[in-house]
Order: sequence, then C-alpha cells, then structure tokens
Amino acid sequence: MSRHIVVGAAQLGPIARSEPRSRVIERMLALLHKAHRRGATLLVFPELALTTFFPRWFFDDADELDGFYEGEMPGEATRPLFEAARQLGIGFYLGYAERIESGGRVHRYNTSILVDQAGELVGKYRKVHLPGHHEHEPWRPFQHLEKRYFEPGEDGFGCWEAFGGKMGMALCNDRRWPETYRVSALKGVELLMLGYNTPIHYPPVPEHDHLQGFHNHLCMQAGAYQNGMWVVGVAKAGREEGCDLLGQSCIIAPTGEIVAMASTLEDELIVHECDLDRTREIREHIFNFRLHRRPECYGVLVDDDQ
Repeated sequence: MSRHIVVGAAQLGPIARSEPRSRVIERMLALLHKAHRRGATLLVFPELALTTFFPRWFFDDADELDGFYEGEMPGEATRPLFEAARQLGIGFYLGYAERIESGGRVHRYNTSILVDQAGELVGKYRKVHLPGHHEHEPWRPFQHLEKRYFEPGEDGFGCWEAFGGKMGMALCNDRRWPETYRVSALKGVELLMLGYNTPIHYPPVPEHDHLQGFHNHLCMQAGAYQNGMWVVGVAKAGREEGCDLLGQSCIIAPTGEIVAMASTLEDELIVHECDLDRTREIREHIFNFRLHRRPECYGVLVDDDQ
C-alpha cells in the first residue's frame, strides 16, 4: 500500500455573524471539490469552521449562544459535506462547536472530527488547552470566552488509523503546547491536523502582536521536527467582525520545513503530497524515542505542584 497521501488545507476567509451555515457549507463544498480536482484524498478545515468565532462576544442568552453549536454530526446543515465526501472519495477534518446532553446536564466542547473517504466518522477530538477567560471583561476590544463556552476535553490526544497512516487531531491553542505533539507522537501519530482561529491583536500583551505570525509557525515547526510528524495547520483568516485573524495556513514536513503555505486571508486551498514514511527520518535517526528518551528524568512535567 502506498504511504503517500495528498493532503489539502482549506483555509477559510472571515465568516460574518449573520452568515447562515448554508452559505458557509457552500464555501466549504467549493474547496472540497477543488481539492478533489487536485488529487487530494484528505482535506483539513479550520477550528469552529461553521460559524464566526463567537467566543469574542459575551452572551447571557442561552438560546442565542446555543445557535452556534451542533447537536449532532452530521446534522441537517452539515450532511452535504458528508455526502460529497462519499461521492468524491475525499475525507476531511472539521472543527466545530459541539453541544450534547449527558448525565442530566448540557456539555459544550470545542471539537474536531475526522471523516473518511466513505463519508464515515473515524474519530472525534475535544480541545484540551482552552485559552482565554471565563468572566465578562468589557474593557477588551473583543473577548476570548472559550473557558466560559466550552469544557476542556478529558480524553486527551488520540491516534486514528485512516488514509493509510496514523492520524492525530488538535485545535488552535493546543499547537502552543509541546505536550500536544509529544503525546501524539508517543501514540504513533504520523500526521497531525490542527485548525485555528488566531487574532493578530492580543489585548493583555499587545507588544506581542507583531510576533503572532512568527510564533504561529515556530510552535508548529518545532512540534513537527521534534516529534517527526507532518503537521497541517489551517486558519480561519481575515478581518472578521472587526477582528483581524491570522492566516498562514501551512503544511509542515517532519523535518520542520514548511512545504506549502497560504498566501491570502481568504478562502484558499493549498495542497501537498505527504510521504508518511518520511516520519522515519526523524524518529529513527534524530529523536529516536526508544533509544534516547529518559522519561525517568521528566517527572516534573506532570507534577501537579508545578
């Protein structure tokens, strides 16, 4: 079986708060068909791809808030994506806001799923590292209320066998944490998919604004190289409801090299043929975990007192 997989990164431009899901799905379907024409068998969409980035607002109306979440997947709005995947033979990663009822209470997660070329659900991931704040902070030019609107995922980072290899998932702020890549690599992940929505302006530390693009690539390239894996980082980009979102969607090789990158802040497709066996270049020769790791020296990493 070939270990080569043609992967597409489907960057999305801004999504207005008033834009209906049906229109967003049309945009995503256009990218799906374009990826198919370019030979891709896996397409990666951004985090919270179906709506505007709603955590930038404070909501005290539960019904209004719930309008941004999906209660099932696929649902009525998203079913065309699954049908197109099956018809075209192209799978996808999709980030969205998930709302479920379990144990007599409502749970909300920042979630991503992986769907195979038959349009079937392969795996689900719930964001581990939730950024932002929990309480209303009206002094901010825009808010970042992920901690208010989502629960952190409790299942950690997974590894799913699909597309001829071992696939992993993460979301946005996860990319800044080295544990994301290391745990995924230890589980065997060869290609990590990672959608994000990242504002260029960060109100608490505005002096870092000019570094957002640099830090975005720095953490993903380091994670790819130090763990010998492909990383596909895909943005929601552009000026969305007065907030400038970073683009720079990219595909990174296990050597840490960016092999493809978006050049706009709009809906854009980039494609690269990824050889999953290239993970061996790093894992067998540079960072051979079995040969060189010293886990007995790393206890402080999981010490709750730190």
